[in-house]
Amino acid sequence: MPLIKVKQNYQITLPSSLRKYLNIAVGDYMEVVKQDGELVLKPVKVVHPEQAYFYSKEWQNGEAEADKDIDKGDVLGPFDNITDGLAALKTAKI
Repeated sequence: MPLIKVKQNYQITLPSSLRKYLNIAVGDYMEVVKQDGELVLKPVKVVHPEQAYFYSKEWQNGEAEADKDIDKGDVLGPFDNITDGLAALKTAKI
């Protein structure tokens, strides 16, 4: 593991190999956790409140189900135009 020096204002610099490995970019957030007398840095992805629904268990389960349907070919379409798509939806047994 690389050695990191604490600089003025108690700042540290993460070595490029670790930044690349963890895909950390300027502006990203890190969580610091005290664990058995050590500090553990964990990358944290912040989700905008308007997008939080996407990360809910219910939504992710629906996405997984849709992916399975797509893999099986159990989908309507593709359609050449909106009229054909809407007609298929009206007659589909969902």
